[in-house]
Amino acid sequence: MREFLLGLPLLLSSCTLAPKKRVLESPSAPAAIGPYSQGIGVGPLVALAGQIGLDPASGQLVSGGVAAETRRALANLEAVLASDGLKLSDVVSTTVYLVDMGEFATMNAAYAESFAERAPARATVGVAALPKGARVEISAWAVRSR
Repeated sequence: MREFLLGLPLLLSSCTLAPKKRVLESPSAPAAIGPYSQGIGVGPLVALAGQIGLDPASGQLVSGGVAAETRRALANLEAVLASDGLKLSDVVSTTVYLVDMGEFATMNAAYAESFAERAPARATVGVAALPKGARVEISAWAVRSR
């Protein structure tokens, strides 16, 4: 992933016309709770901000522990992708931030439900805390292949 990100400026500069940034927003995902966008698209690439298990209607963390939060975080990412005409199947890489690595197997099982075929590359990182007391946060990169 690091090599990909380091090569991104070269990739974009090689385009005849540098593509414009697209700000991605979806009312079906929680609004940003800080100075960031839900997602940014540049050409075929889409960077998705980390999503936690917030219910977009209530603004509250879903109940049911790390499995429910994982499902909701992925549903939130899916909503942002859909605002740019993409799907979870277009995701090429995710980073999962997990407060308790002892919950890895539970998170992993819920995560696998969304990526049954050809799961993207992934890194999982143990963290001390997440916003709103969340147990898991997931960010992603997607590529438009069509």
